[in-house]
Amino acid sequence: MSWDFFVPVCVGDLVKTGGINQYVVQDVVPPKQLPPYLSKFKAALRSQGPLCILEHFDTGYSVLQHCNSVELGVKEDTLELLVQVVSGLAASLPAFLASTSVSADERKEKLNAVKMSVYLLCKLTETFESDSYRQSIVTAPGKGGKKGKGGGEGLLQWDSEREKVLQALVQLLQLDIRSLWSLSLVEEEFISCVTCCCYKLLENPTISHVKSKPTRDGIIHLLGVLIKKYNHLLGAGVKVIQLLQHFEQLSSVFAQAVSVWSTEYGVRAIIGEVIREIGQRSSEELAREASGVKAFASFIAELGSLVPELVIPNISVLITHLEGESHSMRVAVCEVLGEILVRVLCGDGLDESGKADRDRFFDTLQEHLHDTHSHVRARVLQVYTRIVNSKALPLCKYSEVMELAVGRLMDKSINVVKSAIQLLAAFIAHNPYSCKLSSADLKKPLEKETAKLREIKEQLEGKAPVAVIKASELWAAMEPELLVTVTTELEPTSEAEREQDEEEDVEENKEAEDDRATAVKVAQYLRVNKYRNAVRLCMRAHSCFPKSEMFASLSTLTAETLMDTLALIFKGSDEDTSELSQNLPPTPQKEAEKEVEDGELKKQEMLVQYLKDTETFALQVERAISVINTMLYLKTTSVVQEAVQFCVTVCEFSVANSVSGVRKMLPLVWSTDSAIKDAVVQAYRRLYLNPQGETIRTKANTLVDSLSELMVDASLGTIQCVEEIVQEFFGSGSNLQSTVVQVLWERFTGKRETSGLHRRAAVLLLGMAARAEREVVLSNLDTLCSVALGEKVTEDFLLARDAVITICSITDHVRQSKGAPFRLPQDHQLFTCLTQAIADGVVMEDPYWQSFMEQAVRLLYFMAESPDQLCTRLLQRSARLLLDQIAEGGELNKDASQMQDVSQESNEQGEQVNCVCLAQLLALCGCVAFWQVSHLERSVSAELRRRRGEKEEREEKEKGPSSKAKQAANESAMEEELGLIGASAEDTEAELIRKICETELLAEENLLSVFLPLLVRVCSSPGRYSHPQLTTAACLALSQYMMISPATCEENIRLMFTVLERSALPVVRANAIIALGDLTVRFPNILEPWTQNLYARLSDNVPSVRQTAVTVLTQLVLKDVLKVKGQVSEVAVLLIDPEPHITSLALNFFNELASKDNAIYNLLPDIISRLSDPERGMSSEDFNTIMKQLFSYITKERQTESLVEKLCQRFRTAKTERQWCDLAMSLSLLSMCERGFKRLQECWECYSDKLTEPGVYQPLLSITARLRRGAKAQFKAQVDEFEKRLTAVHTRGLENVESPEMDEENQKGVGSSEKTVMCTPTPARGRTRSKRGQAKPSVSGRSNDSFVTPQKSRKSKKPAITFSSDEEEDEEDAVMADSETPKVTTPISRTSRRARLRN
Repeated sequence: MSWDFFVPVCVGDLVKTGGINQYVVQDVVPPKQLPPYLSKFKAALRSQGPLCILEHFDTGYSVLQHCNSVELGVKEDTLELLVQVVSGLAASLPAFLASTSVSADERKEKLNAVKMSVYLLCKLTETFESDSYRQSIVTAPGKGGKKGKGGGEGLLQWDSEREKVLQALVQLLQLDIRSLWSLSLVEEEFISCVTCCCYKLLENPTISHVKSKPTRDGIIHLLGVLIKKYNHLLGAGVKVIQLLQHFEQLSSVFAQAVSVWSTEYGVRAIIGEVIREIGQRSSEELAREASGVKAFASFIAELGSLVPELVIPNISVLITHLEGESHSMRVAVCEVLGEILVRVLCGDGLDESGKADRDRFFDTLQEHLHDTHSHVRARVLQVYTRIVNSKALPLCKYSEVMELAVGRLMDKSINVVKSAIQLLAAFIAHNPYSCKLSSADLKKPLEKETAKLREIKEQLEGKAPVAVIKASELWAAMEPELLVTVTTELEPTSEAEREQDEEEDVEENKEAEDDRATAVKVAQYLRVNKYRNAVRLCMRAHSCFPKSEMFASLSTLTAETLMDTLALIFKGSDEDTSELSQNLPPTPQKEAEKEVEDGELKKQEMLVQYLKDTETFALQVERAISVINTMLYLKTTSVVQEAVQFCVTVCEFSVANSVSGVRKMLPLVWSTDSAIKDAVVQAYRRLYLNPQGETIRTKANTLVDSLSELMVDASLGTIQCVEEIVQEFFGSGSNLQSTVVQVLWERFTGKRETSGLHRRAAVLLLGMAARAEREVVLSNLDTLCSVALGEKVTEDFLLARDAVITICSITDHVRQSKGAPFRLPQDHQLFTCLTQAIADGVVMEDPYWQSFMEQAVRLLYFMAESPDQLCTRLLQRSARLLLDQIAEGGELNKDASQMQDVSQESNEQGEQVNCVCLAQLLALCGCVAFWQVSHLERSVSAELRRRRGEKEEREEKEKGPSSKAKQAANESAMEEELGLIGASAEDTEAELIRKICETELLAEENLLSVFLPLLVRVCSSPGRYSHPQLTTAACLALSQYMMISPATCEENIRLMFTVLERSALPVVRANAIIALGDLTVRFPNILEPWTQNLYARLSDNVPSVRQTAVTVLTQLVLKDVLKVKGQVSEVAVLLIDPEPHITSLALNFFNELASKDNAIYNLLPDIISRLSDPERGMSSEDFNTIMKQLFSYITKERQTESLVEKLCQRFRTAKTERQWCDLAMSLSLLSMCERGFKRLQECWECYSDKLTEPGVYQPLLSITARLRRGAKAQFKAQVDEFEKRLTAVHTRGLENVESPEMDEENQKGVGSSEKTVMCTPTPARGRTRSKRGQAKPSVSGRSNDSFVTPQKSRKSKKPAITFSSDEEEDEEDAVMADSETPKVTTPISRTSRRARLRN
């Protein structure tokens, strides 16, 4: 073969005249003539094999040249032929390459065939890929998901063909075809041809999809072959970076590719190349390439997750990006560090270098827990969560990271808070300390073990020599006894004893090898008081070591020479003493003892340290619990869900105070957010309703124990929420239900020993179960009566109360039954026990009797037939018992009817009657009065309606079918008539009930009327009846009596408000507020003139009274019982209350009020006027705090515009500098827009004369600064001009500044510039100065009814009030005199003129 094929840079280069022996295309076939040429190509392939490409290259080139005009079928046929050629070459080349006898022509022929076929295949593949991409854009789904015409068929075929192309190329290039080139140097153009095709395929947007996995894997492996065998390493690194910059979706693809190249193909250098390129990018470059930064970050993170061990050598390059501005890169690097710590630098087998790297990486992560970007902080917390879950966090880091995680709970970012909660939950779930974390439980063991450690240390210190004793001193001490031993040993002995002693000595001293060792042995014997052994050894030493200097003196064996030798050995000369003592090894026994002691000390130190770490960890968890518990009621659903899951986790690990969080999240079962509700229900099901145990009995006991713990000391709200959970359990059809009920009955009846608290919890749980299944309680009613309401009822009124609550759960009032009412006869055992217990308790001083009595009277009216008769007898019996108690003190017995004279004879009786017993009797009277009214209006009224309904149904049935035809003829008329009849009947029933309440309940023949004068007497004479419990009970009972009829209410309303204002007991004032709130709902017209007195309690000195007042007023206002007026400013003051709970209640009030249309918008001007009143004396800081909250509810542009005008107009009526400053500050709090700014300019005359005050000027200046941000050029110019005008007036005064308005006034001749200033008008003659809390009359020329507070009406001075409840006055005189009314913060206007005329 005389020519060579060179891969061209451009397709058109092949038709140009080339160099010497360079192949040039001779014949470019026109598109229409291509099919017959392709047929020849196909035939040649069959006959000649893959080398036919040498002859038919021009045909393939012609298809490539005319690719835009050639039919699709022709191109597909060409592609198929080229794939076959490449595959044929891949099949035939192995044998050719293995052959040793190959000529140069044959090698050139094969090389040209390879280059031609690969070139055509790659270029045609790129063409198909471009066409496919264009087609996917044209046929992309539009609206409704419908594809364009002809969409997708060719596309799908190309997907399958693309895989064949890649497979053929991989098969060919995997062979060692480099030997076809001279010197095995593959030309760069050939490599570029293949790699360009691969990178072209990677640009496809769908390459990262799951369906493209075969294509993706093919490209990765093809590039891997090129990198490994064809020196494409540098080119691949550069190309990866370039493509990542432009195609963000390739990040995961290239991460997978690089990991495959470095692991399967062993080209680890590629990781260093790519990471080095990314690491060298500056912050400025990354800032310019937003999409590139995301792709780089994603690539690094995913590469770290795939091959973290290969990233470590290059991590120093990446860490530089932690100091850069791109938060995405910081996140990626932190995630890589996390993967390295989890999968590489973990475990105990690390060397010193690995431990140093690990600690450095942990320190880096900890630094970025305080990163400036919230996304980085959140992701670092998530990295730590993964580390903790993988148990890769060193124990020494637990406390430090835990502390940081708790701190992140206060982060402003929701995502950071969520991640922090997840991390804390992971810490608890995978903690290495204990399955139960309670600092209180750990305190005693820690103290005990610390004390034990202290004792061990003291013992060891005691055993150690306190002072060094010299050898000479020891010798002097032992010399007398040693001399006796020496003398004894020198005496003659029998041969048998001598032989036995010699055998023993030989065995003991066989280890001694030289004279020095023998001397050491002798010294050891002397030290442990083995004198006999020391003497014998010394005697034999001379014969064993005759030349030794130590034993030379023993040549003549006497007591003196032996003692001298022993002294020399023990004491030695002055020089040898220290050396000898150092060479004396400790005895093996002492060594063993020392090792044991050191081991015990070390173990004890480790135990104490473990307990300390555990306690520290538990304290941090408890601190986290207190913070997370406050997040259960945030508005962000996801945070609440995380907080709920955390509460469950800490409860499962028995962390101290974990039950508080579980209880706190209980009310969320009523949440309107279904996600939160489901999370809470699932949490309680996991904690309480899915108990663990081997048997059903064990599971039932566990479930009851868990629920009982939740019920102990629970509030009423908590019990109601638990009830919802328990009802769900009993409604779920669990196989534990019957066993659980049995366990509860056993606990309640005392068959199983249990505490009183758990007995009460058991009976309450039975009541909850009875709501789902009535028979649970109804079938055991006698048991309830005998156990809780029997003879021992007076010993435990709390158990009796809870038993009564349980029985109430089977009544119609709770179950809302629509059938005949479920009631029991009066002589039933239940009512006998109840009345007996109530009456006996009246004359007892039990603090829990009253709560029992209230529930018992409620049950009497719910379940008894004719409960009014029962209660009448109960009152008679209770009053007689009280009179009998008085009689025992020396008074004569009186009949119950004589109680009418109590009010006249209280002077005599007041000294003998027990105040607590009298208070309990009055409380019983009030309770009976209240439930009597409730019984009439609910039970009796409902029964009348039910009977009327049944009667109407019977009448319809009696009419029969004959009347139906007539009804059909006059259907509309009959319906109207029936409707009127129904309405009339209901009105009649209501009138009957009302008449009974007004005329019969307090008639002389009714026992309730007997106690009313006594109640009035006690309430109106606080000096005489000063006992707190008596006063409290009397006031509460009187308010319950006032619920009976309007007449009773009107008679005693003045007295009740006097109690509210003047009572010294906070509990009385709080009860009075609640009672008056109920009366306001029942008799709104009577209570309307007294509204200002209710609002006055918002400024009470006692926090509990303020809390009660704001709660009651919130309910009244939000339910539209009270009209929202200017007195709401008193609620606004509570936004700065020192008590956080009261502040939250006030905030909730305004949050709810804001949901009503324009409510806060209408009230704001009056609130501002009242709060800025100089007589109130509110500080500027407090005023700003309140206004900032209130103005946050103003969100509509029209409201803002209107408020700007209203507030500007108020400048004219404001009389003090402080009021000007408050109005200006209020203006600055508005989120003003262009229209609001225009209105501010229009009202220039209202405030321009006040601008010399800094308190007015600075807030208005802040408005201009805020408006200038992001403003358009034209509007910005207006703002700048307005700011200059403000500054000019502020610095020089209004009269010295020329303005357009003044010029116009001068031209018109109205007057001088001084007259253009609007001065504050003087008050009209005769108008009194407005008092504190009363609104100022508006002098604005604009009519605005919603904002102008009406002027104070003229009224005559009101007469002073007396305590007597018999005094009757007109309604207008119901207001207390100014001298007797307590100092309130904002009294409201008196009753309207229309109301006074009506009354």
